[in-house]
Amino acid sequence: MDEEFEVLIIGAGPAGISAAIPLARAGFEVMVVERGEYPGSKNVFGGILFTHQLEKLLPDALENAPLERSVTRRRFAALSAENEIAMDVKVTPWRDKPYNHTMTALRGRFDRWYAEQAEAEGVNVIPGMMVSELLVENGRVVGVKIQPGDEEFRAKVVISGEGAHAFLARQAGLMAKELPKRHMITNVKEVIGLPKEKIEDRFLLEANEGVAMEYFGEAVKGYFGMGFIYSNEESISIGIGLTVHDLIKSKQTLNDMLEHFKNHKTIRKLLEGGEILEYSAHMIPEYGYNHLPQMTMPGLLLVGDTAGLINGSVYHEGTNLAMGSGILAAETLIEAKEHGLDIGSAEALAPYRQKLEDSFILKDMFKFRKIPDFFNKFPHYLRDYPGHIASWMEEYFTVSETPKADIEKGILKKIKRDIGLWRFAVDMYKVGRAVR
Repeated sequence: MDEEFEVLIIGAGPAGISAAIPLARAGFEVMVVERGEYPGSKNVFGGILFTHQLEKLLPDALENAPLERSVTRRRFAALSAENEIAMDVKVTPWRDKPYNHTMTALRGRFDRWYAEQAEAEGVNVIPGMMVSELLVENGRVVGVKIQPGDEEFRAKVVISGEGAHAFLARQAGLMAKELPKRHMITNVKEVIGLPKEKIEDRFLLEANEGVAMEYFGEAVKGYFGMGFIYSNEESISIGIGLTVHDLIKSKQTLNDMLEHFKNHKTIRKLLEGGEILEYSAHMIPEYGYNHLPQMTMPGLLLVGDTAGLINGSVYHEGTNLAMGSGILAAETLIEAKEHGLDIGSAEALAPYRQKLEDSFILKDMFKFRKIPDFFNKFPHYLRDYPGHIASWMEEYFTVSETPKADIEKGILKKIKRDIGLWRFAVDMYKVGRAVR
C-alpha cells in the first residue's frame, strides 16, 4: 500500500538527519529512508567530524556522541620520493571543550547514534530501503519509488541526501548526467587497530588528543589528491584520495596507490604492528562553487554531498557543510509553512539557495572557488614542486664547510635549472591568486 508523508528524506547521513530533527521539532511528519542495513553502515569517511552545526541541534552532543578524539594537532606535508616538508600545528587549548569543533569519528558508530536522536524527536527512520527513482508529476517531485518491492512513498517535499553519486538529482535534471571526472574524488581508506598508548606515543599526543595529517605530492604520485591519517581512540584511519580523471590517467588501482603511500619512508613506521580492521572506498564531489548543481525544483531540495557542498581547500570540510545545509533546508520548509505556502512549491523552496549563500557554507566555498579548476589546469604544482622544494631544503640544511652564502647561490641555481626564475615567480603569483 502506498503511503504519503509531509517530508521524505533520502539518506540517514549527517545532512538528512540534520534536516529531520528541526522539522520534527516544528511538528512536521518526517520519514527518513536509508539504503544501508543501519544508518552509517554504508557511510565511509576519512575521519574528522566538525561539530559546530551538530551543537546547534544537540547542545550536549560533545558529551553524548560516540566521538573519538579532539584534534589538537594538524599537519600538512608535501612528500617527495625520499623526503618530507611539513607544517605542523599543535594547539593545546583545543583539547578543552568545544575542542575547536574538530573531532575524529567513525561514521558507522556516529551515524547510528545521530539517527537515534532523530527517532527520539519522532522521526521515522527506515533502513534497508533504496530509492530507485523520483516520482515526478507536472514538473514537480511528489514522492519516490522504493526498492525492494516498487512501493511508492509520496510526500509534499523530498529532501535528497543520497550522497556523492546523486543518481536521483541527475535523473531530475538538476545536474549533468555524467559524473565530472576532474571533480569527483575517489577515496580508499583503511582503519588500522593500534593500542591507545602507541597512538599517543607515535603521534606525540596526550590522552584523548588527536591528530589530522594530510600529505600531498608523492603521497599520490604527484596527482591531484592527497593521503591522510587521522587518529581514533584505538585505531588510525589512513587513506588516499585523487580525482577519477587522475586515477584513470595513472593506470593504477586505488589499492596500488594506498600501498604506495603506506610504504613511504615517513609513513610506514607510524603503522608498524597495526592490524587492518576495515577497508572501504567512496566518492567525494569536489565540484567547487563554480560547478554547483541546481539546488531545488518543485518538491525537491538537495543537501550535503548530493549538492556538492564540500570545501575542497586545505580545510577539507564536509560534515559541517552537510549538517548546515540540512538545517537550512529545514528552516526553508518551516518558514514556508509559517507563511501559509505550499511547502513544495517553487516559491516556498526558492529561499534555500540564498540561505546557503548567506551562510558560512557558500561564503567559504566562494572564497576557495578557484582551487579545483586551478589544480586541474596546472597539475605540475602537485607533480613537480614537492620534489623540487624537498631538494632545495635538503641542500639548505645540509651541514658542511660550504659558506651559507654559497649554499644560497647554489639553491638559486637549482631553482633556475629546475623551474626557471620567471616561471617560479609566475607560479607563486598564480597560487596566491587561486587561494585569495
